[in-house]
Amino acid sequence: MIKVLVIDDSAFMRKALSTMLEGDPEIQVVGTARDGSEGLDKARQLQPDVITLDIEMPRMDGLTALRHIMMEMPRPVIMVSSLTTEGAEATLKALELGAVDFIPKQLSRVSLDIVKIENDLRSKVKTVARRKIRAPRAPRKIEPVTAPTIEKPSLEAIPQKRSQSRDVVAIGVSTGGPPAIQKVLSKLPANFPACILIAQHMPQAFTGPFAKRLDAVCQIKVKEAEAGDRVQAGMAFVAPGGQHLSIDQKVSRIDLLIGPEPKEALYKPSANVLIASVAQGVGKRGVGVILTGMGSDGLEGIKQLRQKNGYILAQDDASCVVYGMPKAIVDAGLADEILDIDDIAQGIMNALYR
Repeated sequence: MIKVLVIDDSAFMRKALSTMLEGDPEIQVVGTARDGSEGLDKARQLQPDVITLDIEMPRMDGLTALRHIMMEMPRPVIMVSSLTTEGAEATLKALELGAVDFIPKQLSRVSLDIVKIENDLRSKVKTVARRKIRAPRAPRKIEPVTAPTIEKPSLEAIPQKRSQSRDVVAIGVSTGGPPAIQKVLSKLPANFPACILIAQHMPQAFTGPFAKRLDAVCQIKVKEAEAGDRVQAGMAFVAPGGQHLSIDQKVSRIDLLIGPEPKEALYKPSANVLIASVAQGVGKRGVGVILTGMGSDGLEGIKQLRQKNGYILAQDDASCVVYGMPKAIVDAGLADEILDIDDIAQGIMNALYR
């Protein structure tokens, strides 16, 4: 039985979340709390497996409570977030502090999404409950990644850069993604010689603030992808929430395409749609990267990229928040390398020259 503590200042939300969770026979809500301070006391007393945590609360807000939880008793925390720019900023900060995921706060009984949200919440609780959460580890000293070199067989032995063979990197990521993406992109130099395209499962209100947050801490330029953008080296584009990102190879350029098709894709943005388009558009010039996340989105796209001789990287189990998407790649025998999140950036740089 998975024990859950619900912390929220809204009586309606405490009741709604508790009812949703206890509809699953594997989940038991062991307690509720009205603010962060009461929540910490209940967490110490009840030792829940998973905590759902509101952000805006009296006495002690969610971010402050989260800091205490991660320092004192690290465990999976799922934030309950409003789908607004302000809510997105706070939620991204929470993910940075160690929260594993979030669910939208718009829970109305007349909402058509109520069943989806209910299933999503239960699925997330059951998935993250299996992971042992540690306090956020002290970051390694950020060593800027460099292009690999080969030694010329001469007396001078002057390092010479290998010739670059790949120039488009497609990243698929879900649960646990924002901190992972930040860790990877922040290590890349301003003159990074390829373009990065990111499909992160995230609502529409979140992807713009997420891209801006990345742009502020990275040397490469990061922005939310828009119609009219083109693939260019030293740039990273985040797929907009609720839309698919793909590429269109022209004679002398590569355009980015934003749109709702295919409608049947489970996620928008979809890693499968993005990576398959890279496979079709640039073939062996593509690098596919699958990071932490639930499910198997990205698997079909990676299969197509592998057939075109693209290079494939997967995040390892130990450094994932949820080892789902990368596991699908590894189990299918498609990964050229399986790397810790701290080593993915250098792995990407090396892949450009393989």
